[in-house]
Amino acid sequence: MQFIKGNRALKDHISLGKRVFLFDYKQRGFVQFVSELEFYDVGYFETPDANKNSRVGIKFFLKKKGAVVPVNPEQLEIGQNKNDTPNPNKLAPNITERSGLVTSRVGQGAYRKSIIHRWEYQCAVTKLNKIELLIASHIVPWAEATNEERLSVHNGILLSPTYDALFDRHLISFDNNGKILLSDSIEVAAYEKIGVTGKERIVGLSDYNHYFLERHRSFLK
Repeated sequence: MQFIKGNRALKDHISLGKRVFLFDYKQRGFVQFVSELEFYDVGYFETPDANKNSRVGIKFFLKKKGAVVPVNPEQLEIGQNKNDTPNPNKLAPNITERSGLVTSRVGQGAYRKSIIHRWEYQCAVTKLNKIELLIASHIVPWAEATNEERLSVHNGILLSPTYDALFDRHLISFDNNGKILLSDSIEVAAYEKIGVTGKERIVGLSDYNHYFLERHRSFLK
């Protein structure tokens, strides 16, 4: 994608000698300085334009100036489907689905990167930090979520393959304290054979995560 005007100014701000600052809005007429930021990476997703037609949107990932991110942008591309970047010439009417197929997940490029950053580059359960093995999984299933929820970082969790498969099939879930919940439809011995002990716990859940997890638990088999 070609970057022009403001997008180019933000992406290339360092080489252009420009600085980026983050301010927190407090009240009318008053903002508070938070930090100076630096460009880190970009992702792409589909979003409606002023006429409600689908277009390619750009999501910028910025980091605090001087901060060290443990993975580089190239690593975030590993394991990502090459078709995740939307094609502006092949945009479907729906924002987050192609041809009505809920299995074709548009925006996953930017979404996956957002989830990787949110969960600090490791599986939320096992702490495995091999990016190429981790899966950005929805908490509330894609088919049950609104367009906004499908792309909400709060509705995402980063999991290693075993836990992702179980979570996606509603054979495990987590309570609001992060403790794993096992489905009664599978014997404990079967869980143990694939390395699931029933003692796992997620640390760092937000109140927003709680909302989505409560809905996920309603599907637990």
